[in-house]
Amino acid sequence: MKSVIRTSFNQLRKYRKARGLSQIEAARRLGLKSTARLSRWENGKCLPNSWNMLWLAAVYHVQVDALFIDVLREMRRAVGRREQQELDHKHDRPTAK
Repeated sequence: MKSVIRTSFNQLRKYRKARGLSQIEAARRLGLKSTARLSRWENGKCLPNSWNMLWLAAVYHVQVDALFIDVLREMRRAVGRREQQELDHKHDRPTAK
């Protein structure tokens, strides 16, 4: 999952560059005082909070899920595996009579 997360944060950089923004310009539009936080997000050091995810989507003119599509796909696969494990576990239990 770590490599998926790193790839997704590279999506932030990709969308910023697609808008033709430097980190300084993007940080200003996001209302950040410096580029440090944006840099941490782009480098996968930490996740932006939900409010900042919405700001990123607005500044970059994309949907929030597009910014983190690889992470979202991996989470959906993980949920699917967990659901399957629950179903398998239910079928392994003896039925009560």
